[in-house]
This record gives sequence, C-alpha cells and structure tokens, in this order.
Amino acid sequence: MHCHSCALVTSSGHLMGGGRGEEIDRAECVIRMNDAPTALGYGRDVGRRTSLRVIAHSSMQRVLRNRHELLNASQDTVFIFWGPSSYMRRDGKGLVYNNLRLMNQVLPKLKVYMISRQKMLQFDELFKKETGKDRRISNSWLSTGWFTMTIALELCDRINVYGMVAPDHCREPQPPSSPSPYHYYEPLGPEECAMYISHERDRSGSHHRFITEKRVFTSWARTFNIHFYQPDWEPPPLTTLTADHPANY
Repeated sequence: MHCHSCALVTSSGHLMGGGRGEEIDRAECVIRMNDAPTALGYGRDVGRRTSLRVIAHSSMQRVLRNRHELLNASQDTVFIFWGPSSYMRRDGKGLVYNNLRLMNQVLPKLKVYMISRQKMLQFDELFKKETGKDRRISNSWLSTGWFTMTIALELCDRINVYGMVAPDHCREPQPPSSPSPYHYYEPLGPEECAMYISHERDRSGSHHRFITEKRVFTSWARTFNIHFYQPDWEPPPLTTLTADHPANY
C-alpha cells in the first residue's frame, strides 16, 4: 500500500465546525483511528471516506458493536489492529486474535491485519530512540496515534494531519466557553487537555504519553512532509546555535 497524499484524521473535538470533510476526502488515502465515526452527520467536518483504520485492542468491542457502520460498509478499508502480545496469541488464548478470526469468518472479504510482536518491539525502540524514555520502564503505553503516525510515514509521501494540537497547546489558557472534547463523537466526554495532562503525569500503568508523542511528531514534521490542520500550525524553527547563545530546544 502506497499513497501520494494522506489525510490522517484524529478523533479530536477540534475537528467539529471546521468543515474540512471535502478537503479530507480529496486525499488519495484517508486514515482514521479506533471507532471514530463518519456517519451521523459528522462527514461535513471529518470526511466520509476511510482507506485505513488503525484500532487499539481496547477499542475492539466498540468497533464490533458498531460493525454495521465501521465494518459492513467498509469492504475497501484496510484494518490494522494492535495490542499487547498476550492479546494477540494464536493458541486460543489471545482475545483480540480470536475476535479477528471470527470477524474474518463472518466478513471474509474484510482486509484485516494485526501488528506483529516484532513490529511492536520496533515501535517501542523508535519511541526510546526519539525520547530517551523506555516505555516499559516508565510503565506507559504508546497511543494509537503513535502507531498511526509511524504507519503513515511508511505509506505516505505527504501527511496532512487533521485535529492534532501542538505539544504546548495545553499550557496555554483555554477559553472556558469552549473546552474541546477528547473525542468529537463524545461531546460530553472528557476534555482533551485534561486527558492529555493527566496521562502525561500518571504513573499507574494504563496511560499514554500524549504530549511527549506530539513533541516527536513536531520534530518529524521538520524533516518529513507532515502538515497540521484544524487547528492549523507549523513546528517552530529550532533556534540557531551561536557562540553567545546556546541552542534552545
């Protein structure tokens, strides 16, 4: 699979009201995450096409509950599932693997893949290389956004990311009248910045490093053909190193 242009559509509430749907659908490939819907009137803001959907083990049941929209009507969509190796076991004890086999029997034309254990380890090593942090030692999980962005880098010549805020966005005062929900399809759900900050600080073991990941994406955007829309922003240039002023990263 190779795409000249990709629209990577997040699940953020920032997408609502932007009217970017037609622009998103004009990309050669449209990439979505988990169970983010395109029906129910969301198409104007998030688009209607889906070429690739990356799904976490924790979203498996929600995808199956919404299978009429996400699976039955998506015969041309490629699905990639990820999860811890214990969920992907092929000996009858792997919860996600068992569900994928059943899904394949019910919908044999569906293009379903799962991220192998070897590839999962590569994603962990990439995170460590980029951040200096060992995900396992810090007792955290990489997010579906991390997997989706790294997969997009392999597939796409240009990536237009919709709905992803800059890494320092949540440091800025947020207008109290319009907090943005973490998921556009759960307007009464958790607020995005509250979710990001609580996960970044959490040490309990079931959290993501959302802000750290966004710093990596910002760095990649200086090298690769990655652009951010809704909100529209660009990575700030790195300060030039001089004798009098050390570089400010």
